Amino acid sequence: MSGQNVNVCDIGEDVKEKLKKFRFQKHTSNCALILKVNRDKQALEVDDELDNIELEDLQEILPSHQPRFIVYSYKLEHTDGRISFPMCFIFYTPRDAHMELQVMYAGTQRALAAAVGAPRLLEVREIDDLTNEWLNDKLKR
Repeated sequence: MSGQNVNVCDIGEDVKEKLKKFRFQKHTSNCALILKVNRDKQALEVDDELDNIELEDLQEILPSHQPRFIVYSYKLEHTDGRISFPMCFIFYTPRDAHMELQVMYAGTQRALAAAVGAPRLLEVREIDDLTNEWLNDKLKR
């Protein structure tokens, strides 16, 4: 892939502003900001903003054949009783998604991760894997 131009989608100021607001908001429940690539505009846009949503509920909302970026604020209860809301950056990329779309998302993920300020990217291919159990497991590593 090194010789080709990777399609990096534009992350507009409106999206960056939304991300910033989401990031610094005081969350009291699980919240999600879903972002999608607009193939025609080659730009990232907000697909949905959801409050008080479990990961399992996202399985019903996300399209089954199209990738999405999910910025997820998750209520994590620690063994010592503390509660935190880690910011999770999830890249959902179904195996049967259109190749060109997959490439656009893949090319944009690094720039978006930087904009999100997420420590790492969690990738999920099967929509059924998107569960609290999966996320807890990833966060422990």
